[in-house]
Amino acid sequence: MNNKEVDIITPTKFSLLIEQMVQIKHISYMDACLDYCKEKEIEPNSIARLVNKSLKQKIQMEAEALHFLPKTNALPV
Repeated sequence: MNNKEVDIITPTKFSLLIEQMVQIKHISYMDACLDYCKEKEIEPNSIARLVNKSLKQKIQMEAEALHFLPKTNALPV
């Protein structure tokens, strides 16, 4: 896949695609993003502009749970 084909997908479509991959394959959001890159034969840094705020938060929550990132303060619900 070339970069022109990547330009066609919007952040919203990308987020929905990743959500579907997570649900169907039972994998993490980060793994789903990396699988997408592998399938499309693109570098992971090329999808950075496709990651919207919601997807970024989900990836961050997973990374914090795995201790890849320090935990952020959250208000009690």
